[in-house]
Amino acid sequence: MATITLNYDAKDVRAQKTLEYILSMGFFTTGEKAVKTGLDLAFEDIEKGRVHRLITPKNRKEHD
Repeated sequence: MATITLNYDAKDVRAQKTLEYILSMGFFTTGEKAVKTGLDLAFEDIEKGRVHRLITPKNRKEHD
C-alpha cells in the first residue's frame, strides 16, 4: 500500500468536494487509525489471554 500526501487550502470548497468524491469511490482510505481506549485494550488483553490474575480493591492487599 502506498501513501499520498496532499497539500491544499482547507477553506477551498472545491478542494473539499473533490476529496469527498475521491474518498466516496472507496478506492482510498484516510489512513486514520481508530484510537483504542484503555477499556478496549483491557478487553483485548482478556480475549488474548494476557491477563493472569485480577486485582480488585478487596484483594489488593494480598498482591502488594
